Amino acid sequence: MKAILLAAGFGTRLRPLTNKIPKCLVPIKGKPLLEIWLEKLFYAGINSILINTHYLAEQVVEFVENSKYRDNCILKFENQLLGTFGTLLNNIEFIEDNDCLFIHADNYCIEDLNNLIFAHEHRPKYCLMTMMTFRTDTPSSCGIVEINKHNVVIDFHEKISSPPGNLANGAIYILSSKLIKIFKKDYKLATDFSTEVIPTLLGGIYVYETKNIFIDIGTLEKYDIANSI
Repeated sequence: MKAILLAAGFGTRLRPLTNKIPKCLVPIKGKPLLEIWLEKLFYAGINSILINTHYLAEQVVEFVENSKYRDNCILKFENQLLGTFGTLLNNIEFIEDNDCLFIHADNYCIEDLNNLIFAHEHRPKYCLMTMMTFRTDTPSSCGIVEINKHNVVIDFHEKISSPPGNLANGAIYILSSKLIKIFKKDYKLATDFSTEVIPTLLGGIYVYETKNIFIDIGTLEKYDIANSI
């Protein structure tokens, strides 16, 4: 299994914190968020990782090159941001014939990725991917999923005012090699994973719900919470 970490965003809602540091390197209890994710991936046995960069990319490069993970990471600079799915599609040859962890690296999550991998390995055979979810106190700011009794997504609501529930998409996925082949063939024009891809896969997405701390480090308020717990 391989991994792609999305780490190129501007982090505009975290300003002024992100005026001089990329969002993926903001420290949580003294440790850069990207380092937390790399540790998790290595602990789960994932040692082939692609990281996209754009905003303050030189800082991300310097961090990776001076880390113990440098020989296991490929850094891909984007002159213009490609979008969440655009990055995946642009680097799809990196995945080859493997399943792939596809992670938004701006979340703080203490879940052991081995649990997600176990769930993926035991998903229903008809499911093409596995999504980590969490319970949120602010459902209107998240992508909310509805699931059936088999923990399979049957509906998805991306940041609507009155969503039917609080089970949120954690933007941490495991994509099957079969799905990667479908992406190569049928999704050449998509750029956003949440709005253009997920709605087309309803009935084929298995859900693993984390009971551990999960925080989208999208605002200064959420950032302060992550550092206080």
